[in-house]
Formats: sequence, structure tokens, C-alpha cells
Amino acid sequence: MTSNLAELSIVDAAKGLRAKEFTVRELWDACAGNAKARNPELNAYLELFDADEGAIAAAQKRIDTEGARAPMLCGIPLAMKDNILIDGHIASAASKMLENYRATYDATITKKLKDAGALFVGRTNMDEFAMGSSTEHSAFGKVLNPIDPTRVPGGSSGGSAAAAAAHLALGALGTDTGGSIRQPAAHTGLVGLKPTYGAVSRSGLIALGSSLDQAGPLAKTVADAKILFDAIRGSDPLDATTITDATYTPRPVGEKLTIGVPFHLLESGLDADVRARFDETLKTLENEGHTITEVTLPTSAYALPVYYVIMPAEASTNLARYDGMRYGHAARGKTLLDDYIQSRTEGFGEEPTRRILLGTFVLSSGYIDAYYRKADAARRVLTEEYDAAFKQVDVIAFPTTPSPAFKFGEKSAPVSMYLEDIFTVTANLTGMPALSVPMGTVERDGVTLPTGIHFTAPKGADDVLFKIGALVTGETL
Repeated sequence: MTSNLAELSIVDAAKGLRAKEFTVRELWDACAGNAKARNPELNAYLELFDADEGAIAAAQKRIDTEGARAPMLCGIPLAMKDNILIDGHIASAASKMLENYRATYDATITKKLKDAGALFVGRTNMDEFAMGSSTEHSAFGKVLNPIDPTRVPGGSSGGSAAAAAAHLALGALGTDTGGSIRQPAAHTGLVGLKPTYGAVSRSGLIALGSSLDQAGPLAKTVADAKILFDAIRGSDPLDATTITDATYTPRPVGEKLTIGVPFHLLESGLDADVRARFDETLKTLENEGHTITEVTLPTSAYALPVYYVIMPAEASTNLARYDGMRYGHAARGKTLLDDYIQSRTEGFGEEPTRRILLGTFVLSSGYIDAYYRKADAARRVLTEEYDAAFKQVDVIAFPTTPSPAFKFGEKSAPVSMYLEDIFTVTANLTGMPALSVPMGTVERDGVTLPTGIHFTAPKGADDVLFKIGALVTGETL
């Protein structure tokens, strides 16, 4: 029995714990045992934590005492991305720059999960400082996709996705700056949510792009994703960008939804079989009584270049603190300038270096007007276009990615890799919530690979995404 417990959803595991079909310890041992057995192959975790006997005992006592009143996450083993602080544990963001940094406090979402009784199996591998779409850019080795180990799991939350998909945890937390939760969800057959900007605190998250970053769940089901989101959402005095209860206004929708599709953006760059799965999914929704209508989003054609101006600019600013003096890896040369140069050269990998240089360039005197301010203006126009579209539709649908999981090294050219984010970056630029759910499979080299469908909703309408996601997966929330 124990060997199969790790394959349960959070909902089913919570029911089993309350029905006394198994104990918290047995559930922990199943996930931790899987992780210990498979992690040397997959490299999903950078560190596996020892069993916290006190936390396990406390979770069991809470379930025994409170029963159905205990939080659904009580006693549930989760995986945590390595840029989310857990007090007393290393948080390296998969970089040599922070290889020895040990957190002295919990991120707000970590604290909320602990308060709910969740258990942490370990910290998961990722693209360095969350910069990447494949988790090939970790300073500590790439993560393998458990569905096909010759392929990437997506990035930058690839370690969290691999851990959840391979049953090394019942669910996982990741961060999403331009698609880093949703894209690996699509590549590993999971559900991934990028919440409304400000719905989840960023306090205790190692920053990449402060106006873009959001933490969110990677889960086996839509119901599980909602449980995780409900546990971590909420305003936070430690993060001034979080939305207060007074300003967070969910969007009411009817029983039948209107789904907008920008068909003009799907005419090129999309694999034919992925497009076929997308059309089939839309047809199924239409047959169930939902309305499919075309929307026009002209500025979305420029979303990717806009993102790759704004994100490196913010990354350059956020990563300036890692200079060998204030934070991070410290190397010593003959002069003070040597200290700075050697610390950053040794501490940062190729992708962070590329984005720091690009971000510094677009913010530099003489170029800030030509690049950054134009990108910021385009961002506002893009948001206005989405707001206008949402006056007619409840959600907007895309494929999550233009292709299924690709093989390692297949997209070694930076621009080729950046194009993987083409359908996901708009939600981060606009601050709107977005969800990826599985939409069928395609074949590559004799291997069956999952694909994902992606829905964007207006700000604050995260619950609408769970509704449409459950319609696609056939769940009852």
C-alpha cells in the first residue's frame, strides 16, 4: 500500500488520512522513498530534507484531533523551488553565487504552508535565478523529464514539475516570471497556475523581475492547484504589492463561459499536432455549451520582445546586489575592481550573465528611451487590449507552448529558447492570472508526450481559471 501513496492527489491523500487508511508517516515515507530512489536519475531535487519528526507528529495529531476541520494540506509532502526561502535551509536559486546561503527566515508562502501543516520533501532544481525555459541552466546540473529522460521538463520550475510528475511529492511550489510554472506543467502533464500579480506574497522569494514574479502551484489536478493557491494567497504587510482583501474583487461568471481565442496569433510557429489538440479541446468545450469567439490582440505579436526588454532590465537591477561585497559568492583579487569582476564572473552562469548585460544595456544612458521606455509603453497598450477583450469574453485561450517537451540541446540558441515563452509572457506583463492544464498528447520519436492548453483571465479572476480548467480535465470542484 505504502509504495502507491505517492501517486495520490492531494485531495485523495487528505481523505485517506482522515479516514485512517494510512498515517502521515506512511505518506511521508512513500514520497521521500520515491525521491531518494529516483532523484539520482532525474536531479529534480538539489537537496532532500530529513524527516522532521516533530512536524510529522504534529500533523498526525492535528488530523486525529480536528478531523475534517484540519487544513487539507496537513500532513501533505510538498516540493519547494530553490528560490523560496525555508528557514535554516540553503536557498541557492541553483546558482554558485548563493551556493552557501542559508535562509534565516521563512518566505511568507513557506510560513503559510507550515501553518497549514504541510511537510517539505526538499528544495528543487531550477534554471539559475529562474532564467530559462528548460532547466538546462542550473549550476548544479540539468533536470530530466520523467516522461522521457532525453527531454527537458521545461523551466525554470523544472525541478518542481519533475518532482510532482514523478511522484516524488504530492505537489510542488514554483515561481513564474514569464511562464516558468505553466510551461513545465505542460511538458510534464501537470496543472500549473500563475496567480494574479499581488495575490501571493513575494516576501522571501529570490527576485528575478519584481513586476513579473509570482509564486504558484504545480499539481496533479485542478482541485489540488486550487488547494495550494488558497493556502498561499492573501495580502502581506511584508510585500506592499500584495492585493488587500478590499481591492481583490473576484469576477462573477455564468454557468456557461465565453472563451476568446486570438486565432491570428496561431498562424505560424505552432506544431500542427499541438494545434490539432488545441482545436479538439475547444470543440469539446463548444459541444458542452460554451461559446468560442475570436478576439484580436494586435500588441501580443510584440509581447515577447517587450518581455525580453523589461525582464532583463529588472534582473540586472535585482542581481546588482550580488557583487562579492554585500551578498553571495566573494572572490578576492589584487584590486577592489578585481573583487567585483571575479565574484560575479565566478558566481553567475552564462544565462544570468547574458541577461544582466542585456538589462544593463537597455537601461543605460542613450538607450533607455529607445528600448526600456518603449517596452513599458507597449506593456500598457497590451494590458488595455486584454482589458477590452475581457468585456466580451470570460477567458482567453492559447496552447501553453508551441511544441511538446524538446530534447536537451535542441534549442541551444538563446532566441530559439526564448520563443518557447511566446504564449505565456503576456500574463506576466499584464499581471493577469493564467492556468495551464493538460489537453491531450502528441507523438515524438515513438514517445507519447503531454501538451497543455493555457487560459488567461482578468485580474482577480483566478477562480474562473479553476472553473474552466476543471471543465477541460473533467473534474468536479
